Parts: sequence; structure tokens; C-alpha cells
Amino acid sequence: MSRLIVVSNRVTPPSAAGEESVGGLAMALAAALREYSGLWFGWSGKTTPEFTGQLAMQKIDGVTVATVDLEDADVDEYYNGYANKTLWPLFHYRQDLTAYDRAYGEGYERVNSRFAETLRPLIEPDDLVWIHDYHLIPLARELRQLGVKNRIGFFLHVPWPAYQLITTLPGHKQLVQAMFDYDLVGFQTAEYQQAFEEYVQNEASGEQTSPGLWKAYGRTVQVGAYPIGIDAADFAKLVRSSRAVRMNDLMRACTVFRRLIVGVDRLDYSKGLEERFMGFERLLADSPDIRREVLMLQIAPVSREGVEAYQEIRARLDALSGRINGEFADIDWAPFRYVNKNYRRDELAGIYRAASVGLVTPLRDGMNLVAKEFVAAQDPEDPGVLILSRFAGAARQLTEALLVNPNSPEELAEALKRALAMERPERIRRWSALFDNVQREDVTAWRDAFVADLSEMGAQATALASGRMAS
Repeated sequence: MSRLIVVSNRVTPPSAAGEESVGGLAMALAAALREYSGLWFGWSGKTTPEFTGQLAMQKIDGVTVATVDLEDADVDEYYNGYANKTLWPLFHYRQDLTAYDRAYGEGYERVNSRFAETLRPLIEPDDLVWIHDYHLIPLARELRQLGVKNRIGFFLHVPWPAYQLITTLPGHKQLVQAMFDYDLVGFQTAEYQQAFEEYVQNEASGEQTSPGLWKAYGRTVQVGAYPIGIDAADFAKLVRSSRAVRMNDLMRACTVFRRLIVGVDRLDYSKGLEERFMGFERLLADSPDIRREVLMLQIAPVSREGVEAYQEIRARLDALSGRINGEFADIDWAPFRYVNKNYRRDELAGIYRAASVGLVTPLRDGMNLVAKEFVAAQDPEDPGVLILSRFAGAARQLTEALLVNPNSPEELAEALKRALAMERPERIRRWSALFDNVQREDVTAWRDAFVADLSEMGAQATALASGRMAS
């Protein structure tokens, strides 16, 4: 079996990812690398006065981890700049927050070139290279220019925006053209795949030679939808762990005689937190009879503090959470707890288990693994209800959740009322269907489907080359 090389912007060692990371990407990649004797390459998260390309290597759980430091200018222009001020808001349909700066684009190209030069000596002839997410779209192009002939796949964890939106990006043609240096490009949903195909057809005069196979820019790329999942078996173990049980007991003690509504999200404007807060506020305003029977807990670890848009949303959420408690709290009760703290996965499992409602309402999301973790953590005999944004990729799979438009406070409030009043038989029926999907379409299915397709493409290429030589 070929060795698997995984490349991502940041590298979280597998042992750490299994215990503490809230991010779905780190958990999914750690699970994938446990199956293959491979290598994980990316940025260390540290800076250096001058880029040298020097690698830090370590071996953890059979996985070789290779990291490289970046310069401060690289972080400002590539990571905080082009990745998080340009591509992230644009791909999440926030054109109003998208910043276009030539220096950002130059930093993005520079870091991808540096990654390629540092990674190139580590690649062996039979390796499969699997590159992840919007930070590294041009990386295959850079590797090809260095002579890499290996099969290279790319997976986009965030949404691919509509054709009309991506064309607002200066340099969009070069960005999409770089994706044709991959052999296989994967998206979270068929919707995102179709948006990419629409761009290729209309903007690049691309031709679909067979289902999922597109020819443009003188190259051919296979595209497909590969919905990411969680390690369902591992998460089931976490629910029974001592930390999870203690957290579950703590939450039940804190919410005695009350129903817990929980949200867990990185603090980001794409997660619909302001809209969610206002939906809960509307519930309290419209339903005075149940005010003292509910408690909402929102966990939102702070991220990307160097980006102004994140500083602004934090200030707005602080004010909004204070307003809700100021209006509805009493001397012995407050309806809302807002916590900017990171919790371990096993602790989150205990929190999910204690909740009557999971509120997962992003304005736009590639998949959203919190929704799947909430489902996996529930008590089969008395499960909670998942309320899920129809604009999350997970909504295509988790159809038995209560699907909502997160932009409507009224719709959110109605969904909360319905979830809180739902009888146990309906809750069990809905949860059973959700859990079946979470188990079937887990991280192993995602990994195996993508790697198998990438491997198969290599076998086909070898067969074609052999046929040409024979003729």
C-alpha cells in the first residue's frame, strides 16, 4: 500500500487531536493517519525571523509529523491576510467582509511555494499526497513545477461559493486553474461540487468528458463529493469516559429543574452566533411560561484575534449576551451562559449528553461536525433534539434534525419551542435515523472513499501508460 502524505496549514499531532482539539479537521486527519503509515506536513504555528525551511520531525502513534516555521510577514499576509481576510469570508458568502490586498495574495503564493520546496524532498515515488483546505489551493501547482509526478488530491473543508460570487475575487482564474494540477478534488457536498463545475463550464470553457471528470486549462481533473464524518466509535468511548461522566453530572446539577440548550462553535461570524442569540432572546420574549424552565449555554472559544472582524464580533456578542441576561434574569436565575473557553472533546461529550437541545445554526458551513458529535453523544433511551441550519453541509445528511433558516429569529424560536415540547417517541425516532447516518458515513468512510478514488486514478493512469507503450 502506498504511503499517505497529508498536508494541512496547521499540524496537530494525532494524540493531541484525539483528546483536546475542538476542530473537526484535526480530528478527522488524525483518524485517517492512524490507518496509514504516513506523514503529516504543515506549519508549526510558530514564527522565525527568517524562513530557512528547516523541518522539525517527530513520530507519534506511527505517524511521522513534519513541521516548518514561518516568518511574521508570512503569517500576516498568507494566514491572517489572504486565507482569513479574503478566502474565508468570500467562501462563506460574506463579501462585505472580504479584503482584497495585493500583499495578501503575494504572501499566499510565497508560502505555498515555500511549503512545496520544503515538502518536495520528503515525497517518495509511490506516495499519495492529500492536501487540505483553502490555505493550500496552489500547492499542487508548486509541486508540479518542482517535478512531482505523484497522485495529488485536494479536499476543501469549507463551502465552494456560487459562480457569481467567486468571480468577484481578483485572480479567481489563477486560483481555479491551480486546482487543475490536482488529480482529484473533493468537496463536502454535491452542491459545492456543482458550484465549482458551473464555474469551470462558464468561466473556463471547460468540458465534462464523463461524470465528475472535467477538462480545462489543458488538464483534466476528477471532482466529487466526500462528506466528512466523525470517528463515531471513538466518540462513543469518550461519552463513557470519566471526564465526560463528571461533566455530564456537573451540567445536570447546574440545570436541575431546567432544560439545557447547548451550542458549541469557534467564535466566528460564519457560525450565526448573533442570530442564534437573538433567536433565543425571541423565545424568552414570546414564551414567558417557559423562561425559567430553560438554560442556554453557548461555548465559543476565541479564534483569529489578529483579524479585526473577529474582534468586532466578540464585542457584539459580549453586549448581546449581557442584554439578554439583563432583560430576563432574576435574582436567583439567569437564562444564558456565554463562555469563551476551549474544552476537551471528552468534556464536550458530557455536555452534549446532558443537553435537551443542540443548537447548530451556522449561516454557512462546509459540514459542521459539532452536529454529528451531538448526535453521537445522546442517550438512546432519552435523546436530545438537534436543531440544524439548512445552510450547513451536514443538513444534506442529517435530514431528521429540525432544519431552520438561521437568519430568522422567529424560525429559531419556533424550532426551540418545538424541540423542548417534543415527546420521547418522536425524539427517539429522529435520533435513531440521525445516529444511523453518523455511524455509516463516519470519518473512516470519508477517508477510504477519497483515498480509494485517488489510488484508483493512479492505477488507471499506469494502465493507460502501459497500453501506450505496448502500442
